[in-house]
Amino acid sequence: MKKVLVATDKPFAKVAVDGIREIIENAGYELQLLEKYPSQDELIKAVENVDAAIIRSDIFDKKVFDAAKNLKIVVRAGAGYDNIELAAATEHEVVTMNTPGQNSNAVAELAFGMMLYMARNAFNGASGSELRGKNIGIHAYGNVGKYVATIAKGFGMNVFAFDPFVKAEDMKKDGVTPVNSDEELYTNCQYVSLHIPANQQTKKSIGYDLLNKMPKNAVLVNTARKEVIDEEGLIKTFEMRPDFKYLSDIEPENKSEIAEKFSGRFLFTAKKMGAQTSEANVNAGLAAARQIVEFFKNGVTTFQVNKSAQKVN
Repeated sequence: MKKVLVATDKPFAKVAVDGIREIIENAGYELQLLEKYPSQDELIKAVENVDAAIIRSDIFDKKVFDAAKNLKIVVRAGAGYDNIELAAATEHEVVTMNTPGQNSNAVAELAFGMMLYMARNAFNGASGSELRGKNIGIHAYGNVGKYVATIAKGFGMNVFAFDPFVKAEDMKKDGVTPVNSDEELYTNCQYVSLHIPANQQTKKSIGYDLLNKMPKNAVLVNTARKEVIDEEGLIKTFEMRPDFKYLSDIEPENKSEIAEKFSGRFLFTAKKMGAQTSEANVNAGLAAARQIVEFFKNGVTTFQVNKSAQKVN
């Protein structure tokens, strides 16, 4: 009998765990649960004899893969997967997947929650501004970007997007105006919603040169990853542009400096919480369980994010 481990330092909601268990056990597999574990040593011990694992933001590095002798697949319940050492997964021939799209609406709604909060001066009673009629740029038109576009159109915003991997005609079908470069996007949009992944090409790619091109009263919204921000460039933008505001659900490394110097011009959530809704929690967990079953029964690797090609056995 195949063993499937759910390893979550930040556990799924009970309804999600119950749903995962039902999917796994109906497939004839055994579910093992590791929650709120005190150290990675507990995780390393738990993976020793399992065939599959479902994780959230848990760290799966070389030490974990070295210990997981029977592991054939690990699924990150969520879109990002930078907590998984892909090279180690490939070395051990472990298929690594994510669950794209399951958290997308939750992230998009959070982006607009932060925009509204800042536009209305943190609801302090002072006169604010409206989103209607403003230009919003979507940097990366993937699953989250599409939800952002839908909500933005509901607010009556003018929606632009840049994504070299998405066809312009597909954006136009959604009522979105495609642009040809990130520079064009930032130059034309007072609001920019950031959804690029953190990789070799994108880390520290959003800095002063781009941000300074934004129109007056510029607002950058980051529900992606903190690593894509050039924090020195961010500070320079704050200093050179008194009208600039930065909203993020990922606290930057230089949070204390920003808080000291630029009060009222930023918003950071207490933790990364784009996917922190009950709906997203359940959706991602169930999707991960279904992907594991499909992998073992039918060899499906649709959402594989590493280069290994593990044989199902």
